[in-house]
Amino acid sequence: MTTALILLTTGFILVIALLTAAGAGKIARLDGATYPTALTRAAIAFTTVLTLAIAATSTFTTLLK
Repeated sequence: MTTALILLTTGFILVIALLTAAGAGKIARLDGATYPTALTRAAIAFTTVLTLAIAATSTFTTLLK
């Protein structure tokens, strides 16, 4: 049960990160950025979401022990 919950949560976080990256890339293109700049902004958004998820997970793990 725990393994399934971990996999489900990981998949959910990855989907949210991908949607955030796609949105950031689209907004960058609408703003007039070139494709490499838009891709860079999307990658930064993706990495930021994953970093935030890791930080929240480590905080919750520490608090719930």
